[in-house]
Amino acid sequence: MDTSLLFLIDMFGTAVFAISGVLLAGRLKMDPFGVIVLASVTAIGGGTIRDMALGATPVFWVRDTTYLWVILITCIVMMIVVRRPKRLPWWILPVCDAIGLSVFVGTGVEKALMYQESAMIAIIMGVITGCGGGIIRDVLAREIPMILRSEVYATACIIGGVFHTTALAMGYDSSTAFISGTLSTLIIRLGAIRWHLSLPTFALTR
Repeated sequence: MDTSLLFLIDMFGTAVFAISGVLLAGRLKMDPFGVIVLASVTAIGGGTIRDMALGATPVFWVRDTTYLWVILITCIVMMIVVRRPKRLPWWILPVCDAIGLSVFVGTGVEKALMYQESAMIAIIMGVITGCGGGIIRDVLAREIPMILRSEVYATACIIGGVFHTTALAMGYDSSTAFISGTLSTLIIRLGAIRWHLSLPTFALTR
């Protein structure tokens, strides 16, 4: 995939994930500093873990501070726009999270393949990129991370990564592979939100 297009998609995902962080911070009535912190870890947390695992130094937001500016501007705009909103529908936060999740899984797979050739590692890096920031966000907000609940969350990331890498292995160009992986992740995650789909739980009984 063209690096400039991948960068723009990454910026979009950063903004969307930052929005999900702002919305959660608003629900918890955090101060502006707390809003920025929660938005930042959501937007760049997963990518930071990915870059450290791949040995991509310096990590992406240190090398290019555009990511930080996008987060800051997104926070300011969102705090102004939704400062006194009517009651937000329950699905706004999970849908924003789903959009950011699908985009970041795709960018995570693409970046991993720049550093190594293993499809399995690329899928794992896609999951880390998509889920890492949300895990940190939820831990800071004292909530159970979505990836640890019974919801179809990480599973959607894995399937999206499989679609992405399989399309590449079949000879499709990187743009087509990226779209197939991203859309599959998004459709599965939105379907899980809409119909409350979940995986079977593991429980020990006495």
